[in-house]
Amino acid sequence: MPVWRRRTLLKSSLLLAAGTLLPINCRVSSEQQDIATEQTTASSGALAMPVHIVRFEHQNLVQWGVIRKGLISRIPGEYANTGELIRHTKLPHLAALPDGDLPLEAVKLLSPVTRDQQFICQGANYRQHMIESGMDPDVKKFNMIFTKATSCIVPADSELIKPHDVRFLDYEIELGLVLKRDIDAKQWVTDANLHEFVAGVVIVNDYSARDIQIPQMQFYKGKSYRTFGPIGPYLCLLDAKDMPYLKKLQLRLSVNGKTRQDDSTANLVFGPAETLTELSGVQNLSAGDLIATGTPAGCALSIPSPAKQRIAALLPEAVKWKAFMKAQEGRNDYYLKQGDVVEASIRSADGLIDLGTQRNVVVEQA
Repeated sequence: MPVWRRRTLLKSSLLLAAGTLLPINCRVSSEQQDIATEQTTASSGALAMPVHIVRFEHQNLVQWGVIRKGLISRIPGEYANTGELIRHTKLPHLAALPDGDLPLEAVKLLSPVTRDQQFICQGANYRQHMIESGMDPDVKKFNMIFTKATSCIVPADSELIKPHDVRFLDYEIELGLVLKRDIDAKQWVTDANLHEFVAGVVIVNDYSARDIQIPQMQFYKGKSYRTFGPIGPYLCLLDAKDMPYLKKLQLRLSVNGKTRQDDSTANLVFGPAETLTELSGVQNLSAGDLIATGTPAGCALSIPSPAKQRIAALLPEAVKWKAFMKAQEGRNDYYLKQGDVVEASIRSADGLIDLGTQRNVVVEQA
């Protein structure tokens, strides 16, 4: 059957299922098609669950798909980047796609956030992580913002390359927000309108070279080495009713099977709404851009107590940083080394949101 014929029949069936009967020659507007699809998927229960998206390579083609039960349903059309996918698809349409027949094992998964999107990060944004870093979450009045180079973005299961000049390689599991729309002016974002700004969520691991980041005071450099930003495997697209999940997702990270980080997004200090409000007053943002929301407690990094930090501030720079490096050597068993396996997962307690599992094996730079 010709493609145009199949599309005509599909449109007709959607309209009939929505209880709309049109003359055979009546032109169907895009708005009518969207309404019909939304009504059809709602009645069938397809919108009861968030939609999990993958970006993948299959038979030398890069494609996007909806993943259900290990099978991929290809999304019609071509989308050069994450922003294009979000701008030009609708959640009800994606939810209405039939179950796929392409096994996950038959494809090469790619990062669902493409390298031409911004990669913005929050630091010290979980209560317990702040406490272990010598800060009081109840008195901190500023949101720590920095960026990572997008060239560090790699697929979820990529090898983590430990550079020759890095001694203290650390992990940081984070919930990543993927933006829904372009922003070019100050916006007042609240929990009530958050769905207008956030399209979905992904796993991010903000790998960090602590001996570069801290002594050199170089967040960008210490966190932007190639492979230091695995993302995915799944981008979970959310509807307005799903936004409360952003406050109750569980993050877990293990190294060689032993749990290192385990916390809930309920413990974020600066939430998505207030962070987007602040950022929109500073810079332009685009659909598909990524905001990593900070990491829980349990990193390898050892931060001196506030009292020791005050004493260190009085020491010569060389002495201060020598003491810092010695303290990190005492944590050597926690820092990553060749052969270590890092696994990271984020999901909701009811399983409706499951961002998959990242698995990174540490290798030495060639």
